[in-house]
Amino acid sequence: MKHLDLFSGIGGFALAAKWAGIETVGFCEIEEFPRKVLEKNFPGVPIHHDIRELNGEEYEGIDIITGGYPCQPFSEAGNKRGQKDDRHLWPEVFRIVKQARPTWVVCENVAGHITLGLDDVLFDLEGEGYATRALIIPACAADARHKRNRVWIIANATSDRDLGGHRDISKADEGEQAQEESRENEAWKCINGGASPRNVSSIKAGQARGADEWQAEPRIQRVVDGIPDRVDRVKSLGNAIVPQVAYEILTAIKSC
Repeated sequence: MKHLDLFSGIGGFALAAKWAGIETVGFCEIEEFPRKVLEKNFPGVPIHHDIRELNGEEYEGIDIITGGYPCQPFSEAGNKRGQKDDRHLWPEVFRIVKQARPTWVVCENVAGHITLGLDDVLFDLEGEGYATRALIIPACAADARHKRNRVWIIANATSDRDLGGHRDISKADEGEQAQEESRENEAWKCINGGASPRNVSSIKAGQARGADEWQAEPRIQRVVDGIPDRVDRVKSLGNAIVPQVAYEILTAIKSC
């Protein structure tokens, strides 16, 4: 399977894909420091600079597109301006999905997206023929020592129909509808049910151990001294996904 990663950051999705045996064939990242990290850790993989300039047709028919598009329009820590925020880049992701028509789309964002903008994202994807699921999976589900709730959006093109427009199901006969529902159910069994030995449904999303005692950093004196590029590193880590969670999702997808 091949994978295009949007808003790549320091390569969390690509690392998860590598663990799952999926080949990353393209990145898109605008920030300079993360681009250097990608060049070092994934040599030879093309890095597109600006998603606004990326032509999704270059990746037409690819298996998976991933992306943790900017969270600032939806974050509780921000102004929650949603579509009015100039950092609202879901429309660019959607444009690339329509051009590339991948089999799977996996996106990650902050939990505030659930009440601000998520319905639009799911509506857009379903309008292009994708079946969608949105899951809240925290970092602690993958044994990280912090909660970090995130919404993970998973979309699957469940049939061989043309994804370029809406389908008038009123014109389909009952047998065709039944076949399509069967294909869709099989796809989501892989994600929710048991095709993977460590499937997504096995991730427990509410059992944070000692959450009241967790610290943002260990209490070590002079911990920040002598670390080069600390600001860039902290920013990049803060923007990164948890690759262990993405690994569970991508492994389940690969086993479908």
